[in-house]
Amino acid sequence: MTDSFSNLSLAEPLARAVAEMGYESMTPIQAQAIPVVLTGKDVMGAAQTGTGKTAAFSLPLLQRLLKHENTSTSPARHPVRALVLLPTRELADQVAQQIKLYAKYTQMRCAVVFGGMDMKPQTLELKRGVEILVATPGRLLDHIEAKNAVLNQVEYVVLDEADRMLDIGFLPDLQRILSFLPKQRTTLLFSATFSPEIKRLAGSYLQDPITIEVARPNETASTVEQRFYTAQDDDKRRVVKAVLKERGIKQAFIFVNSKLGCGRLARSLEREGLVTAALHGDKTQDERLKALEAFKKGEVDLLVCTDVAARGLDIKDVPAVFNFDVPFNAEDYVHRIGRTGRAGASGLAVTLVSPSDMRLVADIEKLIKTKLQVENYPLDEDRSRGNVSEGRREERRDDRREERRPERGFERRREEEAPRDRRSSFRPAQASRDPFFEKPYEAPSLEQAAAASWEASPKTTASRTGISANIKPKRKVAALFKSGE
Repeated sequence: MTDSFSNLSLAEPLARAVAEMGYESMTPIQAQAIPVVLTGKDVMGAAQTGTGKTAAFSLPLLQRLLKHENTSTSPARHPVRALVLLPTRELADQVAQQIKLYAKYTQMRCAVVFGGMDMKPQTLELKRGVEILVATPGRLLDHIEAKNAVLNQVEYVVLDEADRMLDIGFLPDLQRILSFLPKQRTTLLFSATFSPEIKRLAGSYLQDPITIEVARPNETASTVEQRFYTAQDDDKRRVVKAVLKERGIKQAFIFVNSKLGCGRLARSLEREGLVTAALHGDKTQDERLKALEAFKKGEVDLLVCTDVAARGLDIKDVPAVFNFDVPFNAEDYVHRIGRTGRAGASGLAVTLVSPSDMRLVADIEKLIKTKLQVENYPLDEDRSRGNVSEGRREERRDDRREERRPERGFERRREEEAPRDRRSSFRPAQASRDPFFEKPYEAPSLEQAAAASWEASPKTTASRTGISANIKPKRKVAALFKSGE
């Protein structure tokens, strides 16, 4: 096995692009996977996140597809020959940009399609013809149904982060997409973790795959320093700020479990003077891409995000990751802390553990097969004296304002219960009262009862015939015909 890109038998356009990007030595997954993929065999590749899986499948695919390279403008000469499926939009966009850099000096065309964006520009690009299509499953099915994407000439299929696609329910979509592909193809499956579901998927769609594992499954990178600190929910922000100040950290990911918590935390940190952006599933795709771009350029200090950013995002030189919430799924912990310590660099992963999170910590220990030490982080003594910072009071007020508005009766009750000297001097004018309704009840006299109109009315007296006076008698009407006797 060779460990240098210069020793690979890559075509000159690919070798030039790789050298221009500064690639010299291959990572373990690249050194083992690239020669196997070049032979056209199916591969199951497992490696820690951030170790270069994208180059491990992209470079050999481009090398084998160069035989189809042409300069024709006809879309028929540029059918889809390689399909790369990924679970998230950000990851799809990132992989497509990486492949375009590798194919910079070739005539190979690459396009990316994902949801949250208008389909028309994607349709126009597909109609012009592309050899390599990077997509998320849902949007690809939309284009297949609209007959924008024809996959009957696909030679290579890549399922990247396949475990994540299964976690978020993409298995039916994957099965539908794979049914449109030719039976004779090369299938590559790459993931940071292997699960029984992944192995069943590989058994169904891969033919005699070669399994490549460069590290123990679900193992975390050795370059990442992992710290676990106990913290109440109210103290977590203070711990984050203290660690940032103590370590001199300028940029970091902060992961939370919910979209609502993501937005709240981003606003709270923004009020405290930290340049912060939020990234979660309720953001539009344009907002998500702008937040990522600003973070990559260093315009944003803290990127508060849900697990939508935990998989595969390659942002270099991020020194730290904070797990503000312990992830519900232990495998997500491996992916979260993989956002730092990439490509051999060192990183810090801090997880804030509340008393109710100990079971989740135990799940992480079981997954990574490592005993974790949960420590107490020393905070200022003002917490023990019962002092509450202005920032916390402001956060609580914002949370109450978002959850519900006070009832109108609540303000009135507060006014009534306030001391007299604090009450308003304004009093509304008393409504006028009729004295008749304030007198006590008096029984009517006999003369008043006799004079009552309803007593004197002949309608209330019984008739001589014994019929009630309340029943109207029938009115006599002249008969038109005289009945016979």
